[in-house]
Amino acid sequence: MYAIIEDGSRQFKVEEGQQLDVDYRELPGGREFTFNKVLAYRDDDGLKVGRPVLESATVSAEVLSISQGPKLVVQKLRRRKNSRSKTGHRQLFTRVKINKINVE
Repeated sequence: MYAIIEDGSRQFKVEEGQQLDVDYRELPGGREFTFNKVLAYRDDDGLKVGRPVLESATVSAEVLSISQGPKLVVQKLRRRKNSRSKTGHRQLFTRVKINKINVE
């Protein structure tokens, strides 16, 4: 049994008990929240596809921690001008654990 959810502009295939990194949210660890945009759901009966979302389906998740992604290095170079700049960036993510897929 799995569901396909949308978070931000990305889609995730999730199963119960799975951990994944989603966009940063200011939520403390241990707090539950739900994903309301469920695009598809698969179980033993078959595949249910929403147009565009399944109205009666939600996915509940628990916040585990806040983490940072890998360091991205940004370099700018202007040729023949002796002008260089190097900066870095680390994106924040919220690690969640999928508790339950609810479909009525």
